[in-house]
Amino acid sequence: MNLSYWEIRTWLNDIDYCIVGSGITGISCALELSQIHPDARILILERGVFPQGASTKNAGFACYGSLTEILEDLQTHTEEEVQALVARRYKGIGLLRQRLGDSAMDYREYGGHEIFLHHELTTFEHALNQLNHINTLLQPVFGCSPFELRKNDFGFKAIIPEIICNPLEGQIDTGKTMQALLAILKNGPVDILNGVRLLSYEDLGTEVEVVTDKFAFKTKKLILATNGFAGTQTGLPVLPARAQVLITNPIPDLPVRGCFHLDAGYYYFRNIGNQLLFGGGRNLDKSGETTEEFGETALIQNRLETLLKEVILPEKEVTIAHRWSGIMGVGPQKNPLLERLSNNVTCGVRLGGMGVALGSQLGHELAELAFESW
Repeated sequence: MNLSYWEIRTWLNDIDYCIVGSGITGISCALELSQIHPDARILILERGVFPQGASTKNAGFACYGSLTEILEDLQTHTEEEVQALVARRYKGIGLLRQRLGDSAMDYREYGGHEIFLHHELTTFEHALNQLNHINTLLQPVFGCSPFELRKNDFGFKAIIPEIICNPLEGQIDTGKTMQALLAILKNGPVDILNGVRLLSYEDLGTEVEVVTDKFAFKTKKLILATNGFAGTQTGLPVLPARAQVLITNPIPDLPVRGCFHLDAGYYYFRNIGNQLLFGGGRNLDKSGETTEEFGETALIQNRLETLLKEVILPEKEVTIAHRWSGIMGVGPQKNPLLERLSNNVTCGVRLGGMGVALGSQLGHELAELAFESW
């Protein structure tokens, strides 16, 4: 790229912190750094026109984990680790709400609900047997017992009549949330360059050389907040996980209100006004969905439509308005990766599909870690 003297001097000179990724984590990190290091020059690089990956493509669930998800996590994590992870999510959503205000991101606390298909009776009974134990485990996090049993009052078919609910969960408008975060940056000492992809970096000891697909420059500190794309950049155990989503056209008298989880969280749906967003199905083809490529497949989209018409809205005329996909970052552990890769390079990635809940808190922790090495 043919850069002028003015471009280099204005945007790429004397950078204190370069953050790669302008999602919730990256922007939160920049905002925290501008508070603890107010004189710092901060530059954010973003590969997309909008924050690429998941921050502008997610379903807008402000959730902490369904009961079956938490029980599944206990197979690979200790109870103390699971409690700490849920607390991290709770703090993250609290920080996001405190920073933006509920109105700016259209936060609505309609609750989170987990439903079970008829053939999942064994799974439901196991979850029900563990409900009191998990409530006791998580009571210190929420200050109350989060999970309770409710009747199916939403008109769903082919499911077990009871629903497990967490009334503390909510939903947000993903677009408004990101616009509100970006608006805060416009009034501060942070620049964002969109359409710039990181190719490589090298810690030179006193600074980091950054090579992108447009130009190269140097920064004192480099911070990676690219979540699902981080594995190819760092070699860390982070796998990209594509999530496919659809949204219906408006449905008169839509009975659904709130966030809903199905099949251990592999499927999820919610209302957006009188439209219904429905996503998931990655478990149908995990190898195929382990990709950094955006797109939709007939296998998963057909399954979403089948569940939509036979289980969720069996008595409604449903047509699809739009489809899209996002890229999450997953790995062998649910805990995010927060690491110093070298003296001047840090990363905060692998949010495990919980970016709305974890992003603000991880950005806070990432800023503190980067500042420690100043």
